[in-house]
Amino acid sequence: MKYHMIAFFLGFLLDLLFGDPYWLPHPIRFIGSLIAKVEKCFLDKNKVRNGKKELRQGIYMVIIVLFSTMAVTTLILFLAYYINCYLGIAVETVMTYQILATKCLKVESMKVYHCLKDKKLPEARKAVSMIVGRDTEALNEEGVAKAAIETVAENTSDGVIAPMLYTALGGPILGFLYKAVNTMDSMIGYKNDKYLYVGRTAAKLDDVVNFLPARISAYLMIAASFVGGKCFSGKRAYYIYKRDNQNHASPNSAQTESVCAGALGIQLAGDASYFGKIVKKPYIGDRVRAVECEDIKKVNRLMYLTAWLSELICLLALGLMCVVIRSCL
Repeated sequence: MKYHMIAFFLGFLLDLLFGDPYWLPHPIRFIGSLIAKVEKCFLDKNKVRNGKKELRQGIYMVIIVLFSTMAVTTLILFLAYYINCYLGIAVETVMTYQILATKCLKVESMKVYHCLKDKKLPEARKAVSMIVGRDTEALNEEGVAKAAIETVAENTSDGVIAPMLYTALGGPILGFLYKAVNTMDSMIGYKNDKYLYVGRTAAKLDDVVNFLPARISAYLMIAASFVGGKCFSGKRAYYIYKRDNQNHASPNSAQTESVCAGALGIQLAGDASYFGKIVKKPYIGDRVRAVECEDIKKVNRLMYLTAWLSELICLLALGLMCVVIRSCL
C-alpha cells in the first residue's frame, strides 16, 4: 500500500509536468490498435448483417480487450516488483502517469485558445476538431470556444477523475481496464449502422463504469468552484448541476458539463452537427453572459483544481486504509 501511494502521487505529478509527448509510445495507442484488429477480424467475417451475431461479437470484443489489457498490465507489474521494489514503484509510477490526461487536455484545448486569441478562426476550427467529434467547419468563434470548454469539462471526469479513482482503488491494473473500456466506447460505441450492435456492449459498459465517477467528479468540481476564486460561482454551479445534469443523451456526460456551465455563468450544449446532420440537444446552463475564449483558460483552471482535490482525497483515503490494515495485523 505504501509503494502504491508513492507511485500514485508521483504518477500524478508526472502527468502535470509532462502530459503526453507525441514521441513517447502510449499504452492507449496499443489498446486502440488491439481494438481495431479485433473489430476487423469480426466484422470482415460478416457477409450478411445479423444483429444477434454482432451483439455476441461485441461481447467477445470486450472480453478479449479487457483480458489482454489485464494480463499484460499484471505481468509487467508483477515482474517489476518481483525484481526490485524500487523498480516496481518506478514502473507503477509511469503506468499511473500514462493513465491520466490532465495536462494533455490543457495543452490541446489551449491550442484552440491561442488560435482564437490570434484571430485565426480556421486554425481554431482545425485545432478543436482534434478533440471533439462534431463538425467544426461552420463554427463561429463562440462555437469553437464552447466546443473546447465542453470537451475539457466532460473529460475532467473521463480523462482525469475516473481513471484516478480506479487507479487509487485497484492500481494500474484497474486503471488500464477503465481506459480500455473508455477507448472501446470512443472507437465503437456509436449508434450508427456499423456499430449499433457490435458496439453496444462497450457503450453500455462505459456508462456503467462512469456512473459513480461522473457524479463524484461533479461534486469535486462544485467544491473547486467554491475555492477557485471570483471567476467561479460555487452556488450557481450547484444549482445548474441539480437542474441540468440529465440534459444529455448519455447519463454521465452532463454531470461535469452542468457544473462548469454554472460555475462560469455560460450556456453549453445545444444543437450540434455530426457528419453533416444536425442533432438536437437541450442546453446546459443559463446564458448569464456570452462564451468567450478566456473561458477555455478558466475551465482548465477548474479542471486542475478538481484534479488536485481528487488526488488529495484519494491519498488521504489510502493513508487511512494503511492505518486500518496495520492496526488489524
